[in-house]
Amino acid sequence: MFRRNLLKKTLIAALLSGVTMGVQAEDKTKVGFVYVGPVGDHGWSYQHDQGRLAVEKAFGDKVETSFVEKVSEGADAERVIRKLAASGHDIVFTTSFGYMNPTLKVAKQFPKVNFEHATGYKTSKNLGIYSARFYEGRYVMGQVAGKMTKSNVIGYIASFPIPEVVRGINATVQGLKSVNPDATVKVVWVNSWYDPGKEGDAAKALIDQGADIIMQHTDSPAPLQVAESRGVYAVGQATDMSNFAPKSHISAIIDDWSNYYIQKVKDTMDGTWKPEDTWGGIASGMVGIGEFADFVPKEYVSMAEKTISKIKSGELHPFKGPIKDQSGKEVVKEGEHLSDKDLLGMDWYVEGVEGKLPK
Repeated sequence: MFRRNLLKKTLIAALLSGVTMGVQAEDKTKVGFVYVGPVGDHGWSYQHDQGRLAVEKAFGDKVETSFVEKVSEGADAERVIRKLAASGHDIVFTTSFGYMNPTLKVAKQFPKVNFEHATGYKTSKNLGIYSARFYEGRYVMGQVAGKMTKSNVIGYIASFPIPEVVRGINATVQGLKSVNPDATVKVVWVNSWYDPGKEGDAAKALIDQGADIIMQHTDSPAPLQVAESRGVYAVGQATDMSNFAPKSHISAIIDDWSNYYIQKVKDTMDGTWKPEDTWGGIASGMVGIGEFADFVPKEYVSMAEKTISKIKSGELHPFKGPIKDQSGKEVVKEGEHLSDKDLLGMDWYVEGVEGKLPK
């Protein structure tokens, strides 16, 4: 009888222990991420995943994170986002421009889940948006490219003709022209965020057209590898890519999402999360410049550091006038600069970009 009662008590204790463990597991904040490329792209998606890992490090066993990589924009994205929302995630980060409408649609279907969409412009009661002022970093690297080029031709590999990408091209030209009025930018559009084959071919085409520095708004290190093989310089995208091209990698424009992700997850935990429109830059730490290679002259590094300091303080705006468009028409007067609204809708080239902007 005693043994039976002891066994009964042991079973009850075990069951209660199991229930407690289950409650603890349910109390974890579930955080989901959707990536357009592979986490091993060493570019855009890789850097977002570094932000996810920062969340894990910050909160430990209080959070449970998950991610889905290589999700194409469109119907596939909607399916993945809905699956994350339906599987108990408290907050979901969707990290590509083309996820905007799918995220908005799913957010309306799951009003108790918090959603955050990167680089978009549509919000709702449970959907916030965030992006970084990458153009600030591209202005800095445009200046460095303007000093280092010998051919006065900078090659630029672009993904899609959306304002974010057009801003980056134009900011590069603005930085370039501020130190080298004779230099121009040639653009090849690959219509993909991540396609090493297309990116590599684009780099080859640009080098064949005289470019001796390659910049990119695509996510694979293929352009840098081509640059290294052809003996020209290149700039990394989103993260340090120097391991792929140690003799060619000048530096990189760094995206840093860690603090933002940590804050939004904390807000979700505290119940204080609300949809916001965040556009951070060099001053907020969302955008940075990586280490410069030893082969970059010290005076160019010093120039870049001064420019970074001026952008951070607000003394310098990359789109300060006078600015002319590609046709030669003045669009920004001297002493003025483009507003955020104008930047967010940018669909034109500045003077100094060769070729037509796809529509």
